[in-house]
Amino acid sequence: MMATDVAAEIRRRLASLEPQMCELVDESARHAGHAGARAEGGTHWRLHIVSGQFAGKSTVARHRMVYAALGELINAPVHALAINARLPGEAEG
Repeated sequence: MMATDVAAEIRRRLASLEPQMCELVDESARHAGHAGARAEGGTHWRLHIVSGQFAGKSTVARHRMVYAALGELINAPVHALAINARLPGEAEG
């Protein structure tokens, strides 16, 4: 699966969290030669997501919600995912 296809599928699945903002960056090139890296990219991602569904949830619970939405993508093709999950109006941290 090409990186653009992976990104589209990640965004499609994250739609279930009704994000107000979803910024997804493919950082695979920075990890060339590391475990799980592929030449075509799409393996290492950074996600900034803002959703009202995170209300009352700890950081760990928010990350679990993201992982649950992505399902088996986490095992392949996604090798690594850095997550910043916030509520609307919450300071970036």
